[in-house]
Amino acid sequence: MTFSGDALIDRLKTIDERIADAARAAGREPTDITRIVVTKFHPPELIRELYRLGVRDVGENRQQEYSAKTEELSDLSDLNWHFIGQIQSKKAKAVRAGAALVHSVDRERVADALDRADSDGQLDVFVQINLTDDPGRGGVSPESVDALATHIAGLPTLRLRGVMAVAPLDESPASAFARLRNYSALVQTVVPDATWMSAGMTTDFAEAIAAGATHLRIGSAITGPRPVQG
Repeated sequence: MTFSGDALIDRLKTIDERIADAARAAGREPTDITRIVVTKFHPPELIRELYRLGVRDVGENRQQEYSAKTEELSDLSDLNWHFIGQIQSKKAKAVRAGAALVHSVDRERVADALDRADSDGQLDVFVQINLTDDPGRGGVSPESVDALATHIAGLPTLRLRGVMAVAPLDESPASAFARLRNYSALVQTVVPDATWMSAGMTTDFAEAIAAGATHLRIGSAITGPRPVQG
């Protein structure tokens, strides 16, 4: 399968202009914000085209798909892989392999499994926080954020960089991200340099930037519609 770069160029340009506008409106520098292209369900060929166009940060949220793509695209040595999906402890080694940053650490046993998966170097991670009232959603409960941050801080091969969340559908993004900013401040009382914030997708990244987001997770607005799964 081949991909025309023209449509991708246009979509990347449009999103990057909107990110820059939102950053300036918030009194921030656009260069302080990392735009991650979420490539779930898209083939490796699309990621190669994104890479050719200058993209260096891509995100995946299913371990099997992530592992297959990282293996097939291993020649792109400066491509940063972000794992943003829920993690099973038994899959931690596969998730850690090749990851530049894991956004979805929400339990001590997941943190422990990631730590055990590799004794060399350090892996950057976010604490994922559940901003909803549904305990079945991904993320640690707000009342357990400081305990999880403290636990991660004690693991030798993990480096806590900040917090991650998805805005609830029944709450304004601005309100949700304001709460996330407060949790970010709480985490920084445990790890002072854990200042990063992964928040904001296609429909709400402007509000996330206003709240201090440093990492945005943008999917179909750049990649186009996801392929239909059989």
